Amino acid sequence: MRPAGTGFIVRTVAENATNEDLEADMEFLLHTWGEIQDIATKAAIPSLVYEDLDITLRVVRDIFSPEVERVVVDDLKTFNRVQHFVETFAPRLQGRVQLAESPIPLFDAHGVEMDVNRALDKKIWLRCGGYIIIETTEALTVIDVNTGRYVGKSGLEETIFKTNMEAVKEIAYQLRLRNIGGIIIVDFIDMEEELHRDEVFSAFKEAAKKDKSRINILRVSEFGLVQMTRKRNREDLRHMMCEPCLYCHGDGMLKSGRTICYEIFRKVEREARKAAADNVVLKVHPRVAAMMLKEEAATIDYLQGSTGKQIIIEPVREVHLEKYEILWGRD
Repeated sequence: MRPAGTGFIVRTVAENATNEDLEADMEFLLHTWGEIQDIATKAAIPSLVYEDLDITLRVVRDIFSPEVERVVVDDLKTFNRVQHFVETFAPRLQGRVQLAESPIPLFDAHGVEMDVNRALDKKIWLRCGGYIIIETTEALTVIDVNTGRYVGKSGLEETIFKTNMEAVKEIAYQLRLRNIGGIIIVDFIDMEEELHRDEVFSAFKEAAKKDKSRINILRVSEFGLVQMTRKRNREDLRHMMCEPCLYCHGDGMLKSGRTICYEIFRKVEREARKAAADNVVLKVHPRVAAMMLKEEAATIDYLQGSTGKQIIIEPVREVHLEKYEILWGRD
C-alpha cells in the first residue's frame, strides 16, 4: 500500500484497522506532506510551514468515519471549513455534514448537556430498571451491576441474566464515553448457570469491539466478576471536567453531624477545666446546631451541669459542616 519513497509509523491502535482505514490515513498524511513541501519552497525564511489542525478539524479527522451518521455544525464559517476538509480527505462522507439552522442551541436540541451530566454521574439507570455504579480510584475502576427496580417474569435467575445483558452494552458505552483506562473490575450480579455467564462474556466482548482502545477481557468468574484492562490514551472525562471537592479534598466522604457534635462536646469538656469563662459560644453549621438543640439536648444539659458553664449554640450558614468555633466568655 505504501507508495515508493515514503514511510509511515503504524501505531497499536491500527491493530484491527481495515485496508480502507489505512489508505485514508496515508492519503491524508501524503496530502499534508505535499502542502508542507509546496509552502516551504515559496515561503520566506523564517516562516511557519505547518500548524496542527484546530480542535474542530482534529475531531473530524480522528472520529468522522463511515460509522458516524452525521456531523452537525451550528456556525456557517466552521461548516464551510469542515466541508472543505471532508471534500479533500473523505469526499464520500461529504453529504453527512449538516448546517444547523434552528434557533435552539445545538447542545439543547440534541440533549448533549444531559448526556454530559449523565457521563459524570456515579449511578446510571438501565432501561430495564436496573442500574450500574461506576467508582474510580487511583488504582482501578470498579463497576457494580444491580437489578434495582427490575423484576423479571420468569424468576430471579432470568431477571439477573437480562439485567447483566443490558448492563454489558451500557458498560462498554460508558468506558468509551468516559475514556476510562487501566484496570477495570466489573461486578455482575451472580449467575448460577454457567451458560448465562458464557453468554454475558460473549456479549461483553462483542460490545467492546466498537472501542478503538486496546482491551483485554477475562472470562466471568463464579462470583460474577470480570477483570479487564483498557489502554489509557488520554485523561478520562472525570479528570477533564471535574476537580477535587473543596470540602472533602476528593475523599468523597464528610464526618457526620453526630460525629462533629461529640467532637465538640469532648473539646468543651477538656477546655472547661482551665477556662475562667462563665459561658461558651459554639459557632457551628446549621445542621450540627439543629442536632445539638434537638437530638443531643440531653447531652448539652449534662455538659452544662458537669462543667458549670452556660452553652450557647449559634448556627452559622457560611461555616463548613466539619468546621466550628468555640468561644469562651463571661456574662
